Amino acid sequence: MAETSSEREHLLASEIGSTNASEDDLSDSLKDRHPNNISIEHTVDPERFLSTKYESLDYDITENIVHLREEKKQTYKDVAKMQAVRWVVSLMIGVLTGLVASFIDFSVETISAFKYSTIKQYVDKCIEEDCIYIPMMIWLAYNALFCLIASCLVVFIEPCAAGSGIPQIKCFLNGVKIPHVVRFKTLVCKVIGVTCAVSGGLAVGKEGPMIHSGAVVAAGISQGRSTSLGLDLKIFEYFRTDTEKRDFVSGGAAAGVAAAFGAPVGGVLFSLEEGASFWNQALTWRIFFTSMISTFTLNIMNSYIKHRPWDLSYPGLINFGSFNALTYSGFELPIFVVMGALGGILGALFNFINHKLTLFRLRYMYYKGAQVIEPVVVSIMTATFGFMSIYINNDCKPNSETTEEMRVQFFCDDGFYSSSTNLFFDTPESSVKALFHAVAGSFNVSTLASYTAGYFFLACWTYGLSVPSGLFIPSLLIGAGWGRLVGIGVAAIFPDQEWADPGKYALIGAAAQLGGIVRMTISLTVIIVEATGNVTLGLPIMLALITAKWFGDWEGIYDMHIHLQSVPVLGWEPPNLSSNINAREVMSHPVTVLHIKEKVGDIVDLLKKEVHNGFPVVDNLESPQLSGSHRTFGRFRGTILRHQLIVLLKLKVWEENSDFIKLQSRLQMSDFRDNYPRYPPIHHISISPIERNYTLNLEPFMNTAPYTVSENMNVIKNSAMQTWHLYALLMLVTGTVQKPPSPKQARGSHVTTCLYNACHVAVRAKCAVKCVPVEGENEKH
Repeated sequence: MAETSSEREHLLASEIGSTNASEDDLSDSLKDRHPNNISIEHTVDPERFLSTKYESLDYDITENIVHLREEKKQTYKDVAKMQAVRWVVSLMIGVLTGLVASFIDFSVETISAFKYSTIKQYVDKCIEEDCIYIPMMIWLAYNALFCLIASCLVVFIEPCAAGSGIPQIKCFLNGVKIPHVVRFKTLVCKVIGVTCAVSGGLAVGKEGPMIHSGAVVAAGISQGRSTSLGLDLKIFEYFRTDTEKRDFVSGGAAAGVAAAFGAPVGGVLFSLEEGASFWNQALTWRIFFTSMISTFTLNIMNSYIKHRPWDLSYPGLINFGSFNALTYSGFELPIFVVMGALGGILGALFNFINHKLTLFRLRYMYYKGAQVIEPVVVSIMTATFGFMSIYINNDCKPNSETTEEMRVQFFCDDGFYSSSTNLFFDTPESSVKALFHAVAGSFNVSTLASYTAGYFFLACWTYGLSVPSGLFIPSLLIGAGWGRLVGIGVAAIFPDQEWADPGKYALIGAAAQLGGIVRMTISLTVIIVEATGNVTLGLPIMLALITAKWFGDWEGIYDMHIHLQSVPVLGWEPPNLSSNINAREVMSHPVTVLHIKEKVGDIVDLLKKEVHNGFPVVDNLESPQLSGSHRTFGRFRGTILRHQLIVLLKLKVWEENSDFIKLQSRLQMSDFRDNYPRYPPIHHISISPIERNYTLNLEPFMNTAPYTVSENMNVIKNSAMQTWHLYALLMLVTGTVQKPPSPKQARGSHVTTCLYNACHVAVRAKCAVKCVPVEGENEKH
């Protein structure tokens, strides 16, 4: 049976990651499977391979005659109208994101209430009739069923809906085109999947996926159509470009954060700190407006759902409760710093374990059956852990200490309830609130210790499963668990002191743990402060988060998963020790170029052969001549993108066309935006044998002012970040881009440097791996 593309990729990943595979086997595997037949001379870590399935988004404006013609027609009235439409679209994104969040929250609460009430009925009955195994089996069955639904949606319908989606959105905003990341089908699978995953008892939250959901909503609304549904409303057509979509997706991601935590300012900062690589002042205001509308919409919807219309006290999916009476003293600050350090260390351990588990999945869990079964197994283990913890801890408290609906007796005597049920027998958001606000003495030390340790490893195991899942809530639960333990210890050392509140330390521990895992500082501080409603706690939270980042700083879990997915994402800063690398060493020969006037047949053959999204346009191109150690390929005149060539071929805009002059003068930017973002492949363009000999003039359509750099420009020169990002927009050549050696490698006399194929046009090309030894520090490559 022939292998599918997905199976081939999984098999290749398995072969690359296998520690038992020989170098020759690995080289032969890549030779057979890669179209360019590039060999491997040295084995490297799997995460250092860059996938061949990713392309770049075209964030650079194509300054050609067609574009300038459209710009010249615009008036001040048109510009003002376009700005007003942008605000309208931002409003719609905020409203719809809030509605999606409300639907997820209502669904999870309804399903969880039914599930736990059913189990409680059987628990109360079976305590007397000695059939306690029945509620346990019902618990396991509920979890398994919901997780089976969630995993099937991801594995068989839309794999891009797995996880929180934050790494994919970061890549999208960085300029990498992630397949299916903002599709309507992805949104449906995400919403239903995360509802089932949370209801299925997995150690996940629904807040992280809201960021992805908001981004998908923004991408769809801003385009005025859905290609998945075949629906085109013929509105917002001007926004059908990667640049405009990127800005709206930034707003959608921020709206998702705002809806998740009731933190509009935190949403803006999250989009700035973790998401967008491109920012401006006007975008800041629109994103803040979108976040505010998202929170307001969710607030209104939740007020009606809870039968308290226009009681606007439900701003986010998670409610941390009131911390208004909570204060702290100056001598507690060192304790907060130590807790931040502990959060950073535990966060680094969490990321390390999850990294190893993800590598294991890449090597051995690539079959669809295994991807479906694993979440079911984890859900059963989670339910078993919860049931056994309640049974073993037997943490019984008097009924007078809780409300009627929270009382679950389980194995306690009459008149008592099991306080462990506040942790295991409720939604994750309710468990967080219990850890923050339960009175001192509500939980035994053994209960908190076992819960924190067990939930830590369950959350490690869960993140990366083939289900939609968020990491915010599990991180908060882990941190709140050990933070409350710290609070109990402080209260034991300083008895009868009002400031020794376990709930306060639970909050600081939750912030430290989350910061240690995701390595965010500014935005996370604002999010937690907004969620608590207490600005006074800003300083302790900032201290904990900064310390957590310092102690655990390697890379956050989202960046780690980006690298494990082999996405060629560009960092904020150039690599260390790259000051001795210039443009000549980064870009190499041979270069695939086009003449200003090119034969139609040659263009078609080139597009069928090459996978790159853009090409340099040159004149005076003769047979490549050697000039010293460098080859010349003509005088550079501009760049042209793949989709532009396909549109020109589709419309038959060649010089031999009898209506060529009229067709060229009538050609508009809307003709290039009509098929956005799914342009037809070159194989679907019908070209007759006679038309292959016709001539296509590229000069009116190419970008005559692309970003260029001197071949001697240093990677780190004056402003390193601007130069580094300029390389991301560079399209002088298509060929091999060298990845600079790590500091550890650079200290040796013989280093192994991985090269990956690229076409930095505003378009990254398909990536093909090649490893070669590089002798000497300054040797030319």
